[in-house]
Amino acid sequence: MTPASDRLTATFSALADPTRRAILARLTLGETSVGELAEPFDMSLPAISKHLKVLERAGLIARGRDAQRRPCRLAAAPLHEVSDWVATYRRFWEQRLDRLEAYLHEAQASSPAPRKRKPTHARKSK
Repeated sequence: MTPASDRLTATFSALADPTRRAILARLTLGETSVGELAEPFDMSLPAISKHLKVLERAGLIARGRDAQRRPCRLAAAPLHEVSDWVATYRRFWEQRLDRLEAYLHEAQASSPAPRKRKPTHARKSK
């Protein structure tokens, strides 16, 4: 594996957990302390710290030192890598779907027009 694919794997692995995604969502509002991040979750501070370590190893957050607290902030670089990776596959599938659409239009234009059927009347039972 290349270092870039290792980073991408770590990022996707970190993003796979809904709690970690919720933590990242909270960090979009700005830098905050571990205690403030933990408030809305029904889990212990050590459990939140484990999630933060996974996010930090993936490069998704950075933790600073501010006297007695360790503020956390969102780090955007790994998310840009994910976005670039997804964009590659989005372009691939868009091209495929565009070709399929063109083929279907061409096939429809070259096929004979369907014949109209006469309406059938239901017979009355006696």
